[in-house]
Amino acid sequence: MIFIAVCLSNFNSEIMKINYKRWGLLAGILALALLIWYFFVRTKEQPIALLTERPAYGYIAQSVTATGKIEPEDTVTVGTQVSGIIQYLYVDYNSKVKKGQLLAQLDKSLLRATLDQYKGNLQNAESQLLFATNNYNRQNLLFKTDAISKADYDVALNTYTAAKAAVKTAEAQVRLAAKNLSYADIYSPIDGVVLNRTINVGQTVAASFNTPTLFIIARDITKMEVYAAVDEADIGEVKAGNRATFTVDAFINDQFSGIVRDIRLHPSTSANVVTYTTIINAPNKDLKLKPGMTANITIYTREVQHALLIPSTALSYRPDSSVKKEYQLVTETGQNVKNGQTAWVWLQKEHRLIKKRIIIGINDNIKVEVLNGLTPNDIVVTSQTAKAIVKGATSGSPFIPRRTGGGRR
Repeated sequence: MIFIAVCLSNFNSEIMKINYKRWGLLAGILALALLIWYFFVRTKEQPIALLTERPAYGYIAQSVTATGKIEPEDTVTVGTQVSGIIQYLYVDYNSKVKKGQLLAQLDKSLLRATLDQYKGNLQNAESQLLFATNNYNRQNLLFKTDAISKADYDVALNTYTAAKAAVKTAEAQVRLAAKNLSYADIYSPIDGVVLNRTINVGQTVAASFNTPTLFIIARDITKMEVYAAVDEADIGEVKAGNRATFTVDAFINDQFSGIVRDIRLHPSTSANVVTYTTIINAPNKDLKLKPGMTANITIYTREVQHALLIPSTALSYRPDSSVKKEYQLVTETGQNVKNGQTAWVWLQKEHRLIKKRIIIGINDNIKVEVLNGLTPNDIVVTSQTAKAIVKGATSGSPFIPRRTGGGRR
């Protein structure tokens, strides 16, 4: 019995030694896991760095965009008032012409024949008038001496009056035929450049109902107009005298300038979009701009050359909980701010962030014009970010041995 008791006691002690080893091993694993989590897995709270900027004076503008077509400032359509066949053509596309210069000529044979016919009618009417005049004078003398009746006298008077009217009619026909003959010569009404020619030699033009277009002449292509289609949502800001810039696909790296001259009140509707035609005068001394080009236009509705500016991101900045741990947040009260569009910004003064109300003007989504509430000496917070960790700073587990010395790589 004593032997059995001794054996049982030794067995229990061996079991307890094994348990102690297991618990020690488990505790060591837990400690190692905690160290790994602390130094490698745990998310470290990074210190906060505020991005700030001082207000500065500069240029800012408010603008609207549109597309449009480039056209000459003044064009004239040249036609003909008589029908006929084109016999001569003296100009072509892009020809420079002077006022009164002969452009084309119709066949005049039929018009001359008509004029000759009317001249013959005039001579006949004049002959009839001469006869009627002499007859009337005789009948008038006889009537005064009661040699003829009143009826004979009236016949002579009527014949004389009709002959005078016939002469006037014939004279008018002669003038009409002569004028039509002059219309066979097509002259330029202005100094300019031929933009379009719609006729060729031998072509018949008919002017019975509508005046046919023969030429289109631009008065001065060194002065162009841009017909901009401005959306109804933007047209309220556009006014005559606004500065405008535009580009064309042919010279994508060049920027052209102009001035808004007029806004036409007649709207245009396409796909339920209402636009208003806005005329922009544009100089074209180097003749780069050509009629029909598509222009991408920017119209500056408001411009300020010397405005106090801050980044637009300053208006949307809001400090979070991490900032509150490092800075004291204060709202400035009792501000004397004029009427206008208000906004709030945060100013940094040492370890304080001060919330301040300001009055703003133009906002182009990059910079904001400050009308009241800030000075160039203020420090405006625009955003925040985590501070960068300095390279070479102590990090990692203290249990991992560090390499010392250099050596070849």
